[in-house]
Formats: sequence, structure tokens, C-alpha cells
Amino acid sequence: MENVGKLFGVGVGPGDPELITVKAVRVIKEADIIFTAASTKNTYSLAVEIASPYISPSTPIEKMSFPMTKNVKEVETAWVQNAKQIAKSLNQGKKAVFLTLGDPTTYSTFGYILKKMDCIMPEADIETIPGITSFHAASARLNRILVEGEESLLVTSGAFGGDRIRNVDGVENVAIVKAYKNIKDINKALKEAGLDKKCVAVSKCGRKNEQIIENIETLEKRAPDYWTLILASK
Repeated sequence: MENVGKLFGVGVGPGDPELITVKAVRVIKEADIIFTAASTKNTYSLAVEIASPYISPSTPIEKMSFPMTKNVKEVETAWVQNAKQIAKSLNQGKKAVFLTLGDPTTYSTFGYILKKMDCIMPEADIETIPGITSFHAASARLNRILVEGEESLLVTSGAFGGDRIRNVDGVENVAIVKAYKNIKDINKALKEAGLDKKCVAVSKCGRKNEQIIENIETLEKRAPDYWTLILASK
């Protein structure tokens, strides 16, 4: 194992390059190769854009396709291929970094890599470096307390609507990430749960063209924006 490399899962935060941790910056600078997720439709990576001030021009960047589809076989094949590509670099003794938005353990493609690496290369040396999540960045941007005292916080995805909000009782605060194409159902669920009075949405938090939307019903009248989240409380 002396000649085998190491994989780092690095969270680059929500968008502002200054919100990347000192440890993450050091690991990025020391990387022999950088991996990141990209759409099958293009090779753009926001994670690479955020980390770009710290990436050496000589460091190769491999952008991996993670298909956004409900076809389980197609998705599984992509995960396995990506994990094998990373394992190949580790077997060459390289220090590999997988960049991911926000935090690597929170709604991240790095989670799929971890699972497949455990099957393909269970002996691999892997270290996860946490990053600032979008909902923490948004609450800080708004100077809004996310949770306090004995209150609870529900962190959920709105990609498929608001059912997660409907099915949870006794929650005082909610952070909804991926609040975009099913916003009408999300708004309806927030009203049903009594969480619609203290709502605010943040789009592109910490990035150019950042927007703070006080009236979340206006989201229903605009084009879907993947980089939108909602904070709500009773």
C-alpha cells in the first residue's frame, strides 16, 4: 500500500471562494489530479469555478458525468465508471481530490463515490474535508438565526415537491435546498404546515447575481433556478 495514493472529498462551500476552509485550500494546492461532477449535457463545473483561485494551472482536471435520470441502470453504470477512474489514479500513487459544492456529506455526488469506492477499492485511503453548506451560508447572509434553544431543524430537498414538509410534525425550522421546479407544491406544503409566514428564498448565495426573495410566491412566476433554497420557520 506504500505506493497507493489518497482520495480527498473536498467541500468548496456555497459559492464564495473565500468560504473554502484553509485545509481544503492546502489539499487542493497539493493535488496531483482533481475530479469533479459535471452534467452529461456540458462540462461546466461550478465547484471548479469556485476553487479555481487555488488550483495550479498544471493540475489536470477530470470532469465526471453524473446523469440526472431516473434510469437506475444508467446511473449505476456512471457511478461505477467514475469510481474506477478514481481508483486508477490512486493505484498510480496520486493524491486525488474530488471537489463538491457545499459539504461532501450533504446532498453531494461524493456520497455516491464513497459507496462505490467501498466496493471497488475497499482498502483505499479516503479523507472527507467538510465545507460550508448553502443553508448555513444563506442564514449568515441574512443574519438570521437558523435554530436555537430546544428547536428542531429539518433539512430537506425540494426537488420532488413538498411532501417531506407535510410528513414531519413538531418542526419549527426548515431549510429546503433545490427549491426550484416544484415550487408551487413546496409553497402549498409550507402553508399547510404553518411555515409560510417567516419564509425567505435565496438564489445564488454568495455568487454573482445573488438574489434574496422575501415573497416566495414570486418564485412561481419565474424560470426555475437550480441554485435556490428556502428558509422557513414558525
